[in-house]
Amino acid sequence: MLPFIRKDLAELTAYTPHPGGASGESAHSEIVLDRLDTNECPYDLPEELKQKLAWTYQQLIETNRYPDGGHAALKEAIAQYVNEGLNIPPLVKGDLLNVPPLNKGGLGGVPEPKTAITADNISVGNGSDELIRSLLIATCLGGAGSIFVANPTFSMYGITATTLGIPVVSARRREDNFAIDINAAKRAIDQNQNPPVRIVFVVHPNSPTANALTINEIEWLSSLPENILVVIDEAYFEFSQNTLADRLHQHPNWIILRTFSKAFRLASMRVGYAIAHPELTATLEKIRLPYNLPSFSQTAAEFALAQRQLLLAVIPETISERAKLIAALTQHQKLQVWPSAANFLYLRVKAAEGESAEQKHQQIMQQLKAQGTLIRHTGGGLRITVGTPDENVRTCDRLAAILTY
Repeated sequence: MLPFIRKDLAELTAYTPHPGGASGESAHSEIVLDRLDTNECPYDLPEELKQKLAWTYQQLIETNRYPDGGHAALKEAIAQYVNEGLNIPPLVKGDLLNVPPLNKGGLGGVPEPKTAITADNISVGNGSDELIRSLLIATCLGGAGSIFVANPTFSMYGITATTLGIPVVSARRREDNFAIDINAAKRAIDQNQNPPVRIVFVVHPNSPTANALTINEIEWLSSLPENILVVIDEAYFEFSQNTLADRLHQHPNWIILRTFSKAFRLASMRVGYAIAHPELTATLEKIRLPYNLPSFSQTAAEFALAQRQLLLAVIPETISERAKLIAALTQHQKLQVWPSAANFLYLRVKAAEGESAEQKHQQIMQQLKAQGTLIRHTGGGLRITVGTPDENVRTCDRLAAILTY
């Protein structure tokens, strides 16, 4: 190891998005790969949208000029989209998130109006990964804090923290439904005070296990002290239609992350965004690198939002296919399949006596890959993205053949 590199990084394994290299292998093989390992939308942008984007690039984007470093137009469009998901009409201005409601019961027993999101509540990143890194820098760097995660969950929280020298505190999830073991989480946070936990990361619904936050988990997050930042990753919001954005005005220590990489079909553009208290988004603006998002990525995200009815129209198909996949795979006695609130599902193979479950999962992943289906071996099980109807049929057929062999 080079002598100037931090010694703790020698123990760190780099994140591998495509085990074995999906795109590289398909270029040199006659096998057409069903790429069901990264939770992307199986459909590319419609051709007419690609043509419009190409025209915009040719006619309006000056490649010799820096992009809009403040993402002004994109933030406005995102705020409108978030409000739409909260059933807030576009013309409602509302209070900024830093203005507390007059009373929680409203006036005369009438529920208070929902608080609208503005561009000041939005921060845009080069994927959610950049926002995660910025949050870690803002809260934990220099020995100021550690983070808490409940495993299994999205691995980049721990990986990114470790690259910055930030300790990772963890607890296990329940095996029956993968809800956080709240008592174990409380003990882990209370027992690790040097440095103290400054961020709690949760995914809603969780990856790789696809379960949404329960009422008990949400109540626990609500009870955390204000000196702990609660990061709620809603990367799969469009598939679950379950958000906590309407509670942000009650919790200035909450932040919601979302992405254009999944339902909006822009994984290659690397656009993520955060919704939070204006003081927190202003801090993220200080930390992020200048001109962090290329002009073409910003334009593509604006296009996607403008055409959201068209792009999100495939979600009912994904949800229907998800149900078919779960029903088909549940028929196999060797598989344990869990419910899903996302565009993927999670399962484990019931290992025979004396058999290693992890080894069995690895074998199944490799056997499916040899036949052209890529899935993810993670969290002690297998994660399978919901693909097109044809891809899903092939997945079921190939997996059935492997299990009956």
